[in-house]
Amino acid sequence: MNVSKFVRIALLGAAWSVPAIALAQESSLWSVYENTLKSAKYIDLTHAFEPVQPVWPGFANAKFKPTVAGRDIEGYVKAGEEFTYDKHGFVATAYELTTDQYGTQLDPPSHWNPLGATISDLPATYAVRPLVVIDISGKVQTDEGYHLQIADIEEWEKEHGRIPEGSVVFVRSDWYKKWSDAARFNQKPFPGVSLDALKFLHLERKILFHGHEPLDTDTTPNLEGEHWLLHNDFTQAEGVANLDKVPEAGALVTIGFAKPLGGSGGYARYIAIAPADWTEGVSVTEAPGAPLSRQTAPLKRDENGVFRPTP
Repeated sequence: MNVSKFVRIALLGAAWSVPAIALAQESSLWSVYENTLKSAKYIDLTHAFEPVQPVWPGFANAKFKPTVAGRDIEGYVKAGEEFTYDKHGFVATAYELTTDQYGTQLDPPSHWNPLGATISDLPATYAVRPLVVIDISGKVQTDEGYHLQIADIEEWEKEHGRIPEGSVVFVRSDWYKKWSDAARFNQKPFPGVSLDALKFLHLERKILFHGHEPLDTDTTPNLEGEHWLLHNDFTQAEGVANLDKVPEAGALVTIGFAKPLGGSGGYARYIAIAPADWTEGVSVTEAPGAPLSRQTAPLKRDENGVFRPTP
């Protein structure tokens, strides 16, 4: 091939490749991360689960204990022996989880519905959604049994506009602040969400799901709200925290949950992503995550089997 022909082919290829590169750059989400998400503020909306915490009265609490070897490995470990930093170079923890309805959670329809989707059936599109926070904490201060009403939703929309379709709606009651008082946390009265409000959110606004801070949807004798949701193939979040630290509108929520096959519940982690000028939370720049900070003292198990820095 002569040089002039090669140059013509190269130039033609370059001409075709420029639009392709430009298109790839336009469709890339990396710029969204670099220009928006990197400077955004991240707020954890999740309780860390542990052996001593609130749980529905019909369930027992979890147990944390050291992992032991399941079989012999010659010259290294004997079956039944606890793994330790000193002898084996690592540790592991065994969790005796009495229920998948524990701590901050995501309830799939199969929790109540024999034909309902399980936690492993939920689509990957659950990952990131617009976040709506409706604040009823002021009403709960005067009536601890107050339940979200349609009027509260309409009041939110007067200020912020129509609730986006496919969004997640979290109901702020500030009940999460009682989490350390396990006996009171589950005791009635506690705040909830009315059946009318649930129907309005799902049937009129077509949200993805709602979430609340207590471990039950409402305080009716038959849990009518939870019954309606799960028998109509909707999910819900329970045990949500820190809603007083996120904006009522304009944020996103990331939705992470364990994926046991056929699970009837999901240990969940919700994280709000707020605009960069929000006063709460931390940005990627402030908390890059790699490398992570060292503990202030060596980790040792407490009386409940939880690793804690212990001088």
